[in-house]
Amino acid sequence: MQYLSTRGHPERKRFCAILLEGLAPDGGLYLPEHYPQVSSETLARWRGLAYADLAFEILSLYIDDIPAADLRALCHKTYTAQVFGTAQIVPLKKLGDAIYLEALSNGPTLAFKDMAMQLLGNLFEYELARRGEELNILGATSGDTGSAAEYAMRGKKGVRVFMTSPAGRMSPFQQAQMFSLMDENIHNIAVDGVFDDCQDMVKAVSNDLEFKRRYKIGTVNSINWARLLAQVVYYFAGYFQATSKDSEKVSFAVPSGNFGNVCAGHVARMMGLPIAQLVVATNENDVLDEFFRTGVYRVRGSADTHETSSPSMDISKASNFERFVFDLLGRDGAQCKALFEGALGSSGQFDLSADPRFAQAATRYGFKSGNSTHSQRLQTIRCTFAEHGVLLDPHTADGLKVAREHLQPGVPMVVLETALPIKFAATIVQALGREPERPPQFAGIEALPKRVLSMQADAEAVKAYIAKNCPQPCM
Repeated sequence: MQYLSTRGHPERKRFCAILLEGLAPDGGLYLPEHYPQVSSETLARWRGLAYADLAFEILSLYIDDIPAADLRALCHKTYTAQVFGTAQIVPLKKLGDAIYLEALSNGPTLAFKDMAMQLLGNLFEYELARRGEELNILGATSGDTGSAAEYAMRGKKGVRVFMTSPAGRMSPFQQAQMFSLMDENIHNIAVDGVFDDCQDMVKAVSNDLEFKRRYKIGTVNSINWARLLAQVVYYFAGYFQATSKDSEKVSFAVPSGNFGNVCAGHVARMMGLPIAQLVVATNENDVLDEFFRTGVYRVRGSADTHETSSPSMDISKASNFERFVFDLLGRDGAQCKALFEGALGSSGQFDLSADPRFAQAATRYGFKSGNSTHSQRLQTIRCTFAEHGVLLDPHTADGLKVAREHLQPGVPMVVLETALPIKFAATIVQALGREPERPPQFAGIEALPKRVLSMQADAEAVKAYIAKNCPQPCM
């Protein structure tokens, strides 16, 4: 399997090369040259597999430069009941006749990001040991990616993590999860700005090819194809649990700010998984909803990015969206580059409303969208707890609210859970008047000592910090 850039760079690379690289040399994102097709016979064979075995089957379609026995071992090392709390790994809960909740937040940091990040940590350690190399991971987080990455990478040989986050924009629990880690290979950087500023810093450093090569800069954000690929697995797992026959269709509702989670659903659908709709749920930062309604992709500046009660989706530049637009445009790298490097760079937006291919976003690719407000999140949390005894975090509440607007007769709707409610306790208290349950291992986490550096939104400053904390260039 060869991988190409969404912006048309002629070079093709294998999986393990892009695993450690992040962005392509031209600033594009990597995608496989083609999506392997899964037949109904293959679906029937995969139905009933344990999650680790299902992960191996799917990943092996895209990864042919890791020996099969090693890849299988990595999947079984990652997806265990000990790590994820249940042998099913991602069990479904029924919320009424047509709606299911797929539990993705049973991992070490109580968020869906663990599903991919735990595998990514093991892949990094494996490949770096095979090469005898080291890696400096530079990331940006709006809340959950950072802690999931740090918990997955802490203590890993040959790996350092430099994680940027928007100062004061995460919940106290999210901040404590990250900033209380004292491992020498973990560096937290609180940036004066919003998530998009952090993401811009990561992209700027990644686009400095000399610095990236000299200091071996990699990424764990969903711009890294390996992370997105790992997320494809739970779409198949959710489908098998919600159906009994391989001819049935299922829809998925996905809370999404950076488009990584739902982009994994797009990949699963392109492979042949019978997905009727991919419903993108946003909060008040509705850049993605606006595009799917109007054809206009319009990024917002920091001042226009709302601070909401579902803060992990307070994002106005959806990095992974470029992967879908690349497919929507017939994989035209030059046109994709003109939109994301040209139009966005000059005017902060592009408009595909007059392009006949825009209609295919819904008709061919199954995308629908919607948004919700703070009061609607609170109401969804209250009603779901009263009717089903299930407590939702505010991001999952975004997803459930929008899911209900797109139900189709005879088609189950699976809502992807984002995190456990304890990560956003203040909103739960506002909705229900009480604190959510706290796992014992996180008792008193907010009171622990913290290690974090404050920094302006400046790519040169973060490069200087990396250079200072890397004993010598990782040649």
